[in-house]
This record gives sequence, structure tokens and C-alpha cells, in this order.
Amino acid sequence: MAKSTARPARSTSGAPLHPAAVQAFAIGSTGTPVWLVDGQHALAAEPTINTVQRAWLSAQGFKPAGRRLALLPDADGNLAGAVMGAGSAPVTSRPADPMARAELLLGALATQLPPGRYRVASTLPDPELAAVAWGLGGTRFRRYKSGEADAMPQLAMPAGADAARVHAIVEGVAFGRDLINTPASDMGPAEIEAAVRSLAKVHGAAVTSTVGDDLLEQNFPLIHAVGRASPRAPRIVDLTWSPPGHEGALPKVTLVGKGIAFDTGGLDLKPSAGMLLMKKDMGGAAAVLATAHMIMSRGLKVQLRVLIAAAENSVAGNAFRPLDVIASRAGLTVEIGNTDAEGRLVLADALALADEESPDLLVTFATLTGAARVALGPELPPLFTDDEPLAAAIAAHGLAVADPVWRLPLWSAYDAGLESAVADLNNVAEGPFGGAIIAALFLRRFVKKARHFAHFDIFGWRPAPKLLGPKGGEVQAARALFAYLEHAYGR
Repeated sequence: MAKSTARPARSTSGAPLHPAAVQAFAIGSTGTPVWLVDGQHALAAEPTINTVQRAWLSAQGFKPAGRRLALLPDADGNLAGAVMGAGSAPVTSRPADPMARAELLLGALATQLPPGRYRVASTLPDPELAAVAWGLGGTRFRRYKSGEADAMPQLAMPAGADAARVHAIVEGVAFGRDLINTPASDMGPAEIEAAVRSLAKVHGAAVTSTVGDDLLEQNFPLIHAVGRASPRAPRIVDLTWSPPGHEGALPKVTLVGKGIAFDTGGLDLKPSAGMLLMKKDMGGAAAVLATAHMIMSRGLKVQLRVLIAAAENSVAGNAFRPLDVIASRAGLTVEIGNTDAEGRLVLADALALADEESPDLLVTFATLTGAARVALGPELPPLFTDDEPLAAAIAAHGLAVADPVWRLPLWSAYDAGLESAVADLNNVAEGPFGGAIIAALFLRRFVKKARHFAHFDIFGWRPAPKLLGPKGGEVQAARALFAYLEHAYGR
């Protein structure tokens, strides 16, 4: 299996990456009005709701409690509008809870309203976030559903929202979710590479891949070790892109994603409950690709590089073993304290490759540790970085776009836990404590030249339906990082 290179022509078809995501929006500004109201006074003060409609609401006993919906008829019994309660906080305020903003209620409306064209009739602080919420709330994964999809409502783009930006964000997230939701039987390392190539084709990016035993020849021994027991060959996939006319003269931003197609745990086998959701162990790769789509769609002034380390951690006679010592691309030898800590191994080789060209910003996304979920739960991914201004900026942008992250420390005192008696370092520390920090410290060992480094330890999954999407795959922190990059580097 060999190294391959392709540079497809920049797409001129105008075809969207995820058509269903774009179809959530209507062309034009007309549609049935939708109001978000935060109290009886606000409801009474809304001048475009007429007397008959108010009487209808009163007869139903409608109260504008959070997420309560009422449909308004006209004189002929046709749908004339919809009112959704926004709770007690004023619609025009920005509450401390970033997930309690009125704009996010559009995500619920996208699934509760009957088919048709709608427009937001209320004034909102952030109409673009409302549009994003509509798109994200309404997307569904239907690859394995028979029959035609039910018709979905469409939203006219709210005034003040950048339609192209909204489309880029919603498409990117929907694309990433679909990758995570696809079962491992249809999403192996080769299919992950195919997803990278499909994204590259849309944007005219270049892609190379190194596959199977060629990983050893090209000095990616850790990626090879993790994936060698699977009949589906491991690989590293390398995408590069610059906006037209700016090649070679822009800041280098490199995104590295963990693409473990399925994780059995290897010889340190997971129990069945721990293995159940392991199709999502390529969630870091999906989040990177979602972010990359946003960056390329918006033409950010960066030299973008995307590295996906894709493998399947399987059990076979040639699987890597506990206490094996394996060299890394960086020259460090790694003792295997646990074969179920494989994600950091494939990332180590990818980080070493990324670091060789001294990027201005190097970011990893990975479903790396259960310890991160113990610390912060499934909805708040930790961010690790030594860079105080970078951490503050990413966190602030995450709050602004309702994609929150929370900084955890790269606590150097714990670094000694990675020491090995027989190798340069171990891939785990003894004991059950600080697992997310230990994993992040392991990754930091392979970053020497990058100007700034950050790591997101994401869950990659929404355990229950929420305003911004159904239960299933989620590319956490992708929108937060994109918002930061757009602010930092612009178009």
C-alpha cells in the first residue's frame, strides 16, 4: 500500500457539502412569523399579534414558559404564526448560562413546527446564532432510514445574519456529525480518508496519505503499531490549503484529529459497555474536518494543514502488547502501559510531523479520556494550553457562539507520572487520578517548535436531544475554534 497524492480542481459546481443542512433555509425574507416571548407583558406588547390571536392564546391557557409552543390560526383556519415561550429571562438579554439564550430556541422550533416557510419576527441580540441554532437543531442522520425523509420547515435567513457564514457552519457541523454517527462497519480508516478527500474536492485542497506498512518506511511507527492488528490498514492523511492568491505568505494553522475508527481497547480489552459507543472514537477527526470546512468556506487568511491519524485498535495475534516499547516519529521511545490509551499514540506521530514545520498554531481534537467526562461531564469539553491569552480568547468565543469549553491545567508536576524505567516515557501514569491532564501532558511532549499549542479532549457525542441537535455525534469545540480563528486571522 503506497503513498498517494491528489490536487483536485477547485469546485465550480456550487454544490454544498451537506445539502440537507442548506435546505433548512428558505430563499428570500418572507414566511410565517415566529415570535419568541419571555413573559405575559412581552406577549401583550407584541403589536403584530392581533386581538383574535391573543384570544386564541388565552383560550389555550398559553403561558410563555420556556420552550412552550402555540400555533396561531388566521380567520380561515390556516397557520398565521407561532409563538414560543422563552422563559423568564428577557429575550434581549444574554444569560450567564450560554445554553439558555433565546436564540437557541430556534433549534427546538426546527423540529416542532409543521413544514412551511418561516421568519423570525422577534428582535434577538444575535440573529446569526439563531440561524445556526435552526440549522443545527433540525439536521438528522438518515443514512440507514428507509423511505423518504419527512418534509422539514424552512427558515428565512434573519436580518443581520451572514447567510454564507451560517451555511458554512451548519454544513461543517452536519458533515462531522454524519461521520461520527456512521457505524464502524462503514467508517474505517479508508472511509475516513475518503471523507478528507471529499472535503478537499469541494475546496480545491491537496491531499496525501501514507498507508499500511508504508507508515514504517515513512517513520510513523506508533500509528502503524496501533492499527496493525486490524485488516483495515492504518494511515495518516494530510490535507493542505491556502486561500487563492495567498499561498506561502500566511500564518500556519495545523489541526490534528484522532481518527480511531473503532476502539476495542486492544489486548487491554474494553468491557462491552465501554465498547458500545466506540464508533465515535474518530470524533476528533470529524471535529477537525468540520472546522476545516468552515475555515476554507470562509477563506480565512491562513495556511491550513489538517492531519488525520486513522486506525482501528483491534485484537489479533500481531496486536501491540502491554509493556511493548515502540519508537515514535519524534525519536522518543514509548512503553505501552495500556493498549487502550492508543489515541495519544497515533496523535504523537501526527503531532511530531506537524511540529516539524513550526506552525503558528497547532491544535488537536480527540476523544481522548473518560477522565475528562468525569471532570466536566459530556457537554463541556476541556481545553489544554500553556498560552493564557489563547485560552481566554477561545473560551470567550466559545461562550459567544454557545459552544463552550473549559480550561484545565497542563500541570507540569504531573509530568513525572509518565516516566518509564525502560523507555523515554510511558503512555499512561500509574494510578487513577488526573487522567485527562496526564494525556494532555503526553501530547505536549511531542510539540517543540509550534508557536502556540492547544488540545481539546472532546466527548464527541450528545447523550440526549438538546436545542442544538439530536442525540448522537457532535463535533464539540469546532464552532468555538472557528470563531476564534475568524477573529484572529480574518478573511
